[in-house]
Amino acid sequence: MKQPRPKGFTLIEVMIAVAIIAILAAVAYPSYRDSVIKGKRAEGRTALSELLLQQERYNTQRNCYLGFTTSATGVATPTAPSPSTACGGVTAPSVPFKTFSGSSLATSAYLLSADLCPAATGVAGATLSIAECVRLVATPRGSHVDPDAGELRVTTTGTRDCTGTKASVSRLCWQ
Repeated sequence: MKQPRPKGFTLIEVMIAVAIIAILAAVAYPSYRDSVIKGKRAEGRTALSELLLQQERYNTQRNCYLGFTTSATGVATPTAPSPSTACGGVTAPSVPFKTFSGSSLATSAYLLSADLCPAATGVAGATLSIAECVRLVATPRGSHVDPDAGELRVTTTGTRDCTGTKASVSRLCWQ
């Protein structure tokens, strides 16, 4: 009479299955993390594009751009249009723009700000007037820090760059 074969898995079979799952996870997780970072980077680029449109609309109405800073809590503070007198030297009472990426401040990956554009040539540290140009900056926040791209920046003159460790690879930031 034949003995019935025991039902179930042996320890070796279970260990092989766990090893296969671990190898698949080790390969898949870095790809997943890269995809999440690329998605957040795209969110920052979209937010900068929207802010650029808002700044152009503001410029059409007031003949200058609006500089502002955004705190870590998302509070935006207008800055004086200095050194330009094109806006009459008057600072806006508030920032009429969306100053974060995404649909809400709580889930946003980037905070936005606007400052003077650096001069293309000439004296180091020189800037253009706020009536001529504004540089928009998307700063990563919280767990969304992207060391490869760092801050995403765009100017109203069309210059686009980033500040991360791979800033020299422009396609990383803007494509």
